[in-house]
Amino acid sequence: MKKFLIAGLGNIGAEYAGTRHNIGFQILDQLVEEGTVAFEASRLGDVAQFRLKGRTLICLKPSTFMNRSGKAVRYWLDKEKIPLENLLVVTDDLNLPFGSLRLKTKGSDGGHNGLKDIQEVLGTTTYSRFRFGIGSDYPKGGQVDYVLGRWNEAERKAMPERLKRSTEAIRSFVLAGTSTTMNTFNGT
Repeated sequence: MKKFLIAGLGNIGAEYAGTRHNIGFQILDQLVEEGTVAFEASRLGDVAQFRLKGRTLICLKPSTFMNRSGKAVRYWLDKEKIPLENLLVVTDDLNLPFGSLRLKTKGSDGGHNGLKDIQEVLGTTTYSRFRFGIGSDYPKGGQVDYVLGRWNEAERKAMPERLKRSTEAIRSFVLAGTSTTMNTFNGT
């Protein structure tokens, strides 16, 4: 049986819920809800598990805060004996327009501290990451306030469709693989 670790990045605490930087948590919440299971507090994060056509998805929302996500990802990869090629990290991306999706199998952290920590802990940049565009509509020096800010009205209205599209992409990654998923979903 194939196992996959789907790790959504975000920060714990009510003050971060619904912020742009927590889109990884939001996408995983949607995926787990569609899988008709629920998250449970566990070691280094909230975890939910469900099966999809003979595959097991272990969904992780690290409780280590964004900048220390690597510890939780490494722990669950090791605990569940999941190969690196079956890891998908779900995160926000300032360099993509709002709602744009991009799957990559390797690359830099792009200035994202959560990805930077994962790369340091895993010792590689070769792992799949699913980026959700949050745009970059902020004044000079306003990046932190922007990523920790809430969605505007237009973004909130578009979110249900964008979340659905995101979970479809994650399911495609698990069932069809990276190439098919990139061809189908990147840029949409």
